[in-house]
Amino acid sequence: MKARARNIALKVAYDGTNYHGFQRQMPPVVAVQNVLECALRKVCAEEVELAAAGRTDAGVHAYGQVVNFFTDGRIPVERLPRAVNGLLPPDIVVTEAWEAARDFSARHSATGKAYVYRLAQCTVPDPFMRNYAWQIFQPLDVEAMRAALALLVGTHDYSSFRAAGGAPMSPVRTLDEIRLTEEGAGRLSCYLHGNGFLYHMVRNIMSTVVSVGLGRISVERFAEIFAARDRRLASPTAPACGLYLVSVDYAE
Repeated sequence: MKARARNIALKVAYDGTNYHGFQRQMPPVVAVQNVLECALRKVCAEEVELAAAGRTDAGVHAYGQVVNFFTDGRIPVERLPRAVNGLLPPDIVVTEAWEAARDFSARHSATGKAYVYRLAQCTVPDPFMRNYAWQIFQPLDVEAMRAALALLVGTHDYSSFRAAGGAPMSPVRTLDEIRLTEEGAGRLSCYLHGNGFLYHMVRNIMSTVVSVGLGRISVERFAEIFAARDRRLASPTAPACGLYLVSVDYAE
């Protein structure tokens, strides 16, 4: 079979609230990939199969998911976002499109990723934040949380924050930047950048850091949990709604 002529890459933003994650699912379950491939199929007038930089879970959002696909479709790449967005629901948007080298893979060519996790300190539930941040109903000790997060920077074995069920891979990763920012009105955002992340790694880090912020465990205990490389010692996984894939890094 002749290889398709063009390798097209897209940057995609989406609100993951109404989807069962990014990865294609069998009907009646709907994932972001199902919807995006359907729109691209119409624009390109042929079957389209996407590869993605990351398989975000149900309820997780993205500012900068990257996908690629091969096509013989002739639509100019600069017109592709507008054409596809006209067929997509308002909670999925193609923000950029470009023609990539044939050996480019959104997944395998990635050299790093950045995520943000959002927290909201509330006295009562906020109906407008329920799908976009983890709402915490007690004050958090932000400085203690920062001290715990600082322990994670560098190259380490992150087994204590790795959920079962992910693809088999080394638990050693490098996190080169972590910032916990106070945004006002009780809202916090935690930015994490690294060369790769394990299954549920960010959400498990955040749940355990929140345990520090609530005074349930000390920074010293957090360090012990991290060093133990035992997922059973860390806190239950934080809600998906607070997690956002911000960007994906590539060599070029």
